[in-house]
Amino acid sequence: MEDLLMIAELHTTCPPSAGQMLRHLRQEVAELRGEVTQLRRENLELRQQAGYWKGQHAQAVKRLEQLQQDNEQLRGENRKLQSQVFGRKTEKDASQDRSNVLEGEDETATAPKSRGQRRDRPGPQRRDYSHLPARPEVHELPEAERLCPHCGLPYTQCGSEDSEQLEIETIVYRRVIKRQRYQRTCGCAGPRTSTAPPPPKLIPKGLLGLSLWVEILLDKFTSHRPTERLLTSWRLLELDVAAGTVAGGLQQLEPLFTPVYAALQERHRQSSHFQADETRWLVFIEVEGKTGHRWWLWVFLGADTVVFVLDPSRSHTVPENHLPSDGSHVLMVDRYSAYKAMAQVENGQIVLAFCWAHVRRDFIAVGKGWPELKAWALAWLRRIRELYRLNRLRLADDQNAAVRQQADAELRQAVQAMNAQAAVELGDAHPREPCRKALRSLQEHWLGLTRFVDDPRIPMDNNASERQARGPALGRKNYYGSGALWSGRLAAMLFSLFATLGKWDLNPRAWLTWYLQACAEAGSAAPQDITPFLPWNLSPEQRTALTTAPQPPDSS
Repeated sequence: MEDLLMIAELHTTCPPSAGQMLRHLRQEVAELRGEVTQLRRENLELRQQAGYWKGQHAQAVKRLEQLQQDNEQLRGENRKLQSQVFGRKTEKDASQDRSNVLEGEDETATAPKSRGQRRDRPGPQRRDYSHLPARPEVHELPEAERLCPHCGLPYTQCGSEDSEQLEIETIVYRRVIKRQRYQRTCGCAGPRTSTAPPPPKLIPKGLLGLSLWVEILLDKFTSHRPTERLLTSWRLLELDVAAGTVAGGLQQLEPLFTPVYAALQERHRQSSHFQADETRWLVFIEVEGKTGHRWWLWVFLGADTVVFVLDPSRSHTVPENHLPSDGSHVLMVDRYSAYKAMAQVENGQIVLAFCWAHVRRDFIAVGKGWPELKAWALAWLRRIRELYRLNRLRLADDQNAAVRQQADAELRQAVQAMNAQAAVELGDAHPREPCRKALRSLQEHWLGLTRFVDDPRIPMDNNASERQARGPALGRKNYYGSGALWSGRLAAMLFSLFATLGKWDLNPRAWLTWYLQACAEAGSAAPQDITPFLPWNLSPEQRTALTTAPQPPDSS
């Protein structure tokens, strides 16, 4: 309405000239153009801002997806670490150990196995104790019961009903040594009296006899018990021995085993195939340039020897210095990088064979850490289990040649199929990072993992060396390690000695008694020639005596 009034008012007044109208229109056009320019500028700025915020949103979405993936990765790592920390350890009973098992791996295991003897397996053979000394023990009827209850006539003896029962008796006694003295009855020149020579002693002026030192060494280095527990059990037998006496005696015994340990190392280097592993060992001494007391106990398995090496370092120099530097050898290990950095490996003198048990643990860790990937992990675990089955079958002595040949062919096909499957899955753009990590490690170590296919002497895993390290690991938990350098050296030497005697099926008590008696006869020192005592130099008669009888053989 106001616009109409204004228009009417303009018509009533004098009309504007054409020039004024033109100027007015030009002014309006200029204002509109300025407004359009301003709006275009604002529109451009808004478009730029919209593009910027769209980019920021896309980046935020991408970061959110990455954070979600990282969160899932960390959750999986957390579940994996919890399984490692709170799960059963490998030193526990194997029947209850689930640390290396993923539920659902064994499709045939529908129910837990019952305890006891299985009906489909042959029972154990009865043990023979006829080599033990017998102490007859006669039990008779009371005299009143040797008469017929009806007529009163006496019974006559007609034999015996025999049975056996095993018993053990521990006797602690004082060995009183009386050296007889003799006096001359003549008047010749020279000493008037002569005394019988003293019997040989393992430790000069020592109170503990050879049998006690054998017991101490076996209890600590085969049973892996703290010495204090042994001394406590002796106190129950009314034998009170000071711990300092034992420690001082062990320090004097340490040099006696040095030549034996050197001979074991020399024999060990003659093997063509080795296994190696390492475990921590504490030595409570201060070493310049080293922080803390963590040392490393390396274990090396040869054809017929086991050697432990104690070193403050976990570097490649330890196996590098121990293993031979000439010839061609195979070393079965886990995937620890120190073995790969050995000079013999870089020079091609030692080729590495890697452990399938460690590869298997990678897939178990994926299945336990990421439940959504469990099916994927189970598929790979079944492939690995098939390799183990075929390898056992082709190496079985109770199978004929045709079965072993067929198993060998199937094993090679399974290995090729596994390698192809890993390449296909790694080529896929969608597998999760835990899967990629396990498969990349598999491919990186593939050559060493498959050496057993062409060389059946190579095992599929280094479980044998890990089993050898179980005893020292138990000792580490029981008595924490070694309090001195000589104590650590003694532990490594005796671990090596007893493990090697075990590979030769020799009784460590009999061998140790035999060797220490020879040391006592040599004047509390190692014999000049130790070769007769080495397991590979024993005669069949000596080996039989050391295997079955507690009495040491004749060294002659």
